[in-house]
Amino acid sequence: MSSRIDQLAEILRTTPGNSREDQRSRMMKAMQRTGHITTFEAMRFLDVYDPRPRIYELRGEGKPVKTVMRIEQTESGEHHRIGVYILEGK
Repeated sequence: MSSRIDQLAEILRTTPGNSREDQRSRMMKAMQRTGHITTFEAMRFLDVYDPRPRIYELRGEGKPVKTVMRIEQTESGEHHRIGVYILEGK
């Protein structure tokens, strides 16, 4: 079984591009395949610079995306409150 980062890298590799549509597609695939995507993961591994507008657009398309917040430590050791996006009904 591949790691979470490997799965996200595969999504980026198979869904290239920087259009809003491409970014939304990568975020949807990540939620469908892995259960959720965080703001940090979307930025770092899916090349979505600011995931929040993409989530807003997905909701506008009728996608049932839920946001929960959690504290996560960055590589520098700082703790940040980040969004975790979950496709409801998954």
